[in-house]
Amino acid sequence: MQAPTTHAAVTLDRLTFTWPDGSTALDGLSGAFSTGRTGLVGRNGSGKSTLLRLIAGILEPTSGSMLATGDVAYLPQQLALNVERRVAELLGVDAALDAVRAITSGDVDPAHFDAVGDDWDIESRAEASLAEAGLDPSFLDRTVGELSGGESVLVAIAGIRLRRAPIALLDEPTNNLDRDARAKLSDMVRSWKGTLIVVSHDVSLLELMNDTAELYAHELSVFGGPYSEWRAWLDAEQDAARRDERDAKQALKKEKRQRIEAETKLSGRARMANKAFIEKRVPKIIANGRKMAAQVSAGKLRTEVAEKENIARGALDEAGRRVRGEATMKIELPDPGVSASRRIATIGGADRSWIIQGPERVALIGRNGAGKTTLLQRLVDGDTDGVIEATAHTGRIGYLPQRIDELDETRSVIENIADAAPSIPEKELRNRLARFLIRGGTTDRPVASLSGGERFRVALAKLLLADPAPHLVVLDEPTNNLDLDTVDQLVEALRAYRGAVLIVSHDDAFLARLDLDLTLEIDSDGRLQQHDAP
Repeated sequence: MQAPTTHAAVTLDRLTFTWPDGSTALDGLSGAFSTGRTGLVGRNGSGKSTLLRLIAGILEPTSGSMLATGDVAYLPQQLALNVERRVAELLGVDAALDAVRAITSGDVDPAHFDAVGDDWDIESRAEASLAEAGLDPSFLDRTVGELSGGESVLVAIAGIRLRRAPIALLDEPTNNLDRDARAKLSDMVRSWKGTLIVVSHDVSLLELMNDTAELYAHELSVFGGPYSEWRAWLDAEQDAARRDERDAKQALKKEKRQRIEAETKLSGRARMANKAFIEKRVPKIIANGRKMAAQVSAGKLRTEVAEKENIARGALDEAGRRVRGEATMKIELPDPGVSASRRIATIGGADRSWIIQGPERVALIGRNGAGKTTLLQRLVDGDTDGVIEATAHTGRIGYLPQRIDELDETRSVIENIADAAPSIPEKELRNRLARFLIRGGTTDRPVASLSGGERFRVALAKLLLADPAPHLVVLDEPTNNLDLDTVDQLVEALRAYRGAVLIVSHDDAFLARLDLDLTLEIDSDGRLQQHDAP
């Protein structure tokens, strides 16, 4: 593995964290994050977000320790926003800004001077930070409720930069960002000063990192390079591990075969010696001597072949430990029986309309606030009111909204799934849920008790296991909650799906892999137009 950059900014020593219900998120984790930019990757549930919260001091470790070389600033995956808060407060400059303005207006209260400290230029620096994030400096005096979700995230990141924290942690910062906002974030990351640790499934963002760290099986490994280089190394390492495992299996078979051959040979010699003794072909004293010598020789041979077999078995065990087990969802979409000529939906405006026909894959893109989610909801609900037409020609629509609120919180997982597939036996449903990593007691727990990742998998399973299968699958930002391995599974499933797919996503890399038939864009004027596939 390529060595990471030197000089540790965050050091972990046997860090363990256990949740109140007894489940262990991290177990004896040791390692270090270097100065510079590091992308932190890992499968859903590996503990990435928990680790960031521990580094930020929001959670306390159950045991072990964590050492950071400076103050830590943290952007959570879900911003808890008070819509009445001012943008200046979200930036973290409200106290100093208000004090400067009060002093400028003639209020010489000593408390104002204490609040300002050395930040007399705070207003100009705050405006410059907003501009750097692609936001209007006038946002400074607006409320958070006047911003889109993506704008709020950019403001929060701009605030982290403005505070100049030596160590910054960003948890899935691109989830709510449109393309322009992602481009602005990329520019900010490229010029980031200090240590930056980013949890993300956004490959484009991960390519801007100096190092790539992975959480896997309660171990932290750090690779010196961006995501693509780490992925190439991992794929090559796993190919080599699987070859070594195959070779070790063959070697073990060979040693077992040689042990059996040796035992057969020894048995044959023993029978011949015993026969000679009975027939008294040699004097008794000589026969006993030969017998003892044969026993010693047989013991040595058995020890030798057993040792070789044990060595081969140990090599196989070692090779097997290097091969990673499958812990991603096995997504298989049923065949909905949609013919190529079947009209599925019509989407369009005053000037032009587009028909989704047969098993076509269509993407809907546009900036935050353009109305993409609203359009999807109107299509699903049969609402024909709107500037852009959205008419479904089938009632069999599977919809996965951006906010997972379609599940009954009070009922169990299996009860929620059974509602969508009443004709499938419960045992079969449980087997199918296992493909989504929903197993054992989890299937009988109420939805309200599930984690965010578990809720998403349940919602996805309810959509994809519906009986009868949907003619049209509608997905709103589906990759926001998925690890990169599961995104791969989703791509393959959607490409093989025999029904129509309408998908909203800001993830260009994801869309580019879907072999789209059509990409539609809602422009800044709210008009729908055809767009070259990203």
